[in-house]
Amino acid sequence: MPTINPVNPEKADTRTAATLQAVRKKLGVLPNIFTTFAQSPAALNGYIQLGECLAGGRLTVRQREQVALAVAQENACQYCLSAHAAIGQGAGLSDDDIERARAGGATDAVDNLVTLFALKVTRTRGEIGDADIAEAHQGGLDDGLIVEIIAHVALNVMTNYLNKVAGTEIDFPVVQLQTAA
Repeated sequence: MPTINPVNPEKADTRTAATLQAVRKKLGVLPNIFTTFAQSPAALNGYIQLGECLAGGRLTVRQREQVALAVAQENACQYCLSAHAAIGQGAGLSDDDIERARAGGATDAVDNLVTLFALKVTRTRGEIGDADIAEAHQGGLDDGLIVEIIAHVALNVMTNYLNKVAGTEIDFPVVQLQTAA
């Protein structure tokens, strides 16, 4: 049961209702994360705008989904894990790719480096050492990609925290969180 109720689009103010309608039109559905974000129109619009800006960046759709899966698993956000498993499949990730991403890896060397770096940033809360940056550089990530990965981590941490605090009802096929061995 949600601890922060989603906004009913039909009862939202005109501007928020229009934003939610635009999301529904673009995605074909209106995921609960958007109606939960709609409790704060500023947060809703900020989330949408940051996501759109980052989608125009250098990371591929696959890489963005791999990052989202790693961050969601690390932060134990079942809503985001379920959402990004479904979105990742739509982006061409196999079940094995999704499992690897959840653990911070990938079969492709660059995808692996991107995902692992994102997981390190998440796990350490940004306390990345010089050796981690050197390893990223040696693997082919330049400073621009490093900054972009950090921005994706921040976007995903924001949604993880919102959905965990809000108790957002999962409206994707449910994926179980992995537990530490």
